[in-house]
Amino acid sequence: MTTPATTRSLSEEAAVAFRDYREGEPGRIADLVDLLTPPLWAIARSCGLSIGTSEDIVQAAWVKLVQHADAIRDEQAVFGWLLTTVRRDAWKVAAREIPDPFDEEPVSSKPAPDAEVETRDRAERLWHHVSALSPRCQALLRVVAYATSPDYAMISMALGMPVGSIGPTRGRCLATLRAALDNDPGWSDS
Repeated sequence: MTTPATTRSLSEEAAVAFRDYREGEPGRIADLVDLLTPPLWAIARSCGLSIGTSEDIVQAAWVKLVQHADAIRDEQAVFGWLLTTVRRDAWKVAAREIPDPFDEEPVSSKPAPDAEVETRDRAERLWHHVSALSPRCQALLRVVAYATSPDYAMISMALGMPVGSIGPTRGRCLATLRAALDNDPGWSDS
């Protein structure tokens, strides 16, 4: 009996899409890309890479997956394989790349100019406070924020953090971020 998609973890959904892709449904690779790109992108960005470089790293990981799809024996391992590929490639590039502090998150639509200015100001304030957090908090919050349904086992593997400490660490990181935002007069005004 197949588990309904709404109760499956991110890894399980990825495994099903990957299995279907390997069994002859080429369109399922697009579903896999849609499902896993946000957390993969968050991993690349958590290494301090620019938006463009992060996109390149993630795209390269997808190409590698298609090239080596037959070499992955266990469909359940596809998410972990992609996380490891992105993390390793991002670390290699991060050692050579100088981060741009004004590199912003992508925006999917254009709001009215006044709303865009307000949104941009709030985003800059938020990311300023996020960048003041410890690297561990930054990485964890990025991964959790971009994951459709966080899979603690995969987060644990990606960040080298015990599964049991993810929730409490996330809570402490969010509390620290919330306190910083509460103390920012520009945040409460907006």
